[in-house]
Amino acid sequence: MTRRDRVLAALRFEETPQAPRDLGAMKSTGISAFGYPRLVEALGLPPRRPRVHDTGQMLALPDLDVLDALDCDVVTIDGGVTNAFQEPEKWRAYDFGGRLPAMVQYPEAFELEPDGTLVQWKSARMPPTSYVFNEDHSGQPILDLDQPLPLLDLDAHRKRLEASVVTDEQVRTTTDLARRVRESTDRAVFFTDYCGSGIGIGGHSGIGIFPIICKLEPDYVHEYHDMTIARAIANVRALLPELRGLVDIIMTTADDWGTQNSLIASKQTYRDLFLPYYRRLNDEIHRILPDVRIFMHNCGAIYDILDLIVESGFDVLNPVQWPAGGRSYAEWKDRARGRLAFWGGGLNTQHTLPHGTVEEVQAEVRTVVRRLREGGGYVFNNVHNLLAEIPPEKIIAMYQAAAEA
Repeated sequence: MTRRDRVLAALRFEETPQAPRDLGAMKSTGISAFGYPRLVEALGLPPRRPRVHDTGQMLALPDLDVLDALDCDVVTIDGGVTNAFQEPEKWRAYDFGGRLPAMVQYPEAFELEPDGTLVQWKSARMPPTSYVFNEDHSGQPILDLDQPLPLLDLDAHRKRLEASVVTDEQVRTTTDLARRVRESTDRAVFFTDYCGSGIGIGGHSGIGIFPIICKLEPDYVHEYHDMTIARAIANVRALLPELRGLVDIIMTTADDWGTQNSLIASKQTYRDLFLPYYRRLNDEIHRILPDVRIFMHNCGAIYDILDLIVESGFDVLNPVQWPAGGRSYAEWKDRARGRLAFWGGGLNTQHTLPHGTVEEVQAEVRTVVRRLREGGGYVFNNVHNLLAEIPPEKIIAMYQAAAEA
């Protein structure tokens, strides 16, 4: 059984000798670029500059020797780059104000202020005491209830969407990269480019405003979602026939429907305004590539919409944040068993991982993974990214325990 076989068998709800494992297949299953050099050293591997492929969250693109050392089963194609092999022509040296010798794609994006704060693309900021970039209110405006809702001119928006459909050159470039990746590895290939749905509860105005728009202007949201999904379907029709046999998992949606304790919007809002549009896109992807598994990222306490996520046509859910909302990992598994595969959720990231001992981390991983992989339908990963403060011995212990579970 190859690494790819192990992943795909699990996603088909077949039991495998070990749970498949992932590090960094997408930008919520990764590791901080500040923590990555310590992990490389702890694994006894040669030092190197991390490739920072998400410079907002400051995530390192895991190298193959790190994936080998942790026995991980997935490589990625994301943002036109991959970790299936080196692509030196796409990366340039940058040291983040002397804090982190690294490689980035666009060093011109950054400016260093006198106090050591880094500014990215004139807006996001990373003070010298921080490990990520951020903006005021996470870049999302606060709604002034005395002002009209910030609705788009939908005719103008439709024209922008129609002008942004993937081009023939982008299809050729993406296909060439995917073919090289497939030929270079026996790992499963996780793919994100040009397949995004373009919709989510954060909408076009942020998670503090768009749920209000959904409540007060549902006809507007239907029209907005209809044209957005039409563009997404045009993209997958242009691209995916060329990727047949080259990719295994496609992420179409990165959303956050849950807080720590509850849903951000109601189940009815999801059912009425989101489910039909997700289903249209996912059905089209399944029609074109029936063997591909469709992946949704959705944070928080979303236990109450797991059935609706299945009905939306998603095959895989991440990050499986079972500590949110007062439900156990066993309840999540029983709710989704045989219908929705889980990718993540390997331990309590907010408590056990940062505050527990290495032995406590290992014990929880073994217990959780044994339950989540019952009957297949499980790929191991942390709940979201491994932060800069997490010591490498805990990371190594996580993956060792997952292999033993």
